[in-house]
Amino acid sequence: MIERRRILLMRHGAVEYFDAQGRAYPPDAVPLTPAGIAQARAMGRALAAHQVRVDRVIISGLLRTQMTAHEVLAGLGTSAPVEEHPALQEIRPGRLADIPPARLREAFIGAFQSPHEGPVPREVQFLNGETIGALLDRVLPALRGVLASTGWDTTLMVLHGGVNRAILSWFLTGQEVFLGGLAQDPAGLNIIDVGPTPATSVVRVVNFCALDPLQTATRLSTMEHLLHQYLQLRELRRAAGEDENEQSSGQADQ
Repeated sequence: MIERRRILLMRHGAVEYFDAQGRAYPPDAVPLTPAGIAQARAMGRALAAHQVRVDRVIISGLLRTQMTAHEVLAGLGTSAPVEEHPALQEIRPGRLADIPPARLREAFIGAFQSPHEGPVPREVQFLNGETIGALLDRVLPALRGVLASTGWDTTLMVLHGGVNRAILSWFLTGQEVFLGGLAQDPAGLNIIDVGPTPATSVVRVVNFCALDPLQTATRLSTMEHLLHQYLQLRELRRAAGEDENEQSSGQADQ
């Protein structure tokens, strides 16, 4: 019989990447919104209702993952060692101001919704920044390091939408590929029972949201929502006569 450990892989709770004037928040200081806090706390309560025990917690180190982990553990009514793994930070964008208006939709969405069938090509960039290949090349070794460690049965990993897709894609295919169509909503939970290899592992749950389990809130992807929000806020700034020398938030998650 194969012995499996369990990974509870979450995306952080809801945040706002742009202020009311359309300016991006500093990438390391994007906090959870009140809705994001409620989502994370509700997930902790859902885990507690099923008597889930967590041995360790892994976060990327960015504030929104710290806050989410804190709220999940509070809802769970427990504590556990929290480790920061910077290699698991979100795919890194370039400057929004450098993207021509005609390419905005492609730049926002292309890395997660490839126009081609199958995995997203490694050379595709996210918002003129990091490529899918570069994301895979730093996330998967970090994941293998987590799996090689011992002394745990259940690990809560609170990370980011793009990073979670990279991890799920590896478990689902056994290959270093990126499946962009895997929804990762705020505070969404994935459950992976980990065997010795991806082929012996079992992906049991994908994107369970404690406050919206049937996914009725929207049919937009996160990046489609962010693009719509950014375009609206940019028009407000343009109407006010402000320049567009802004940078992206640095971690605009799927």
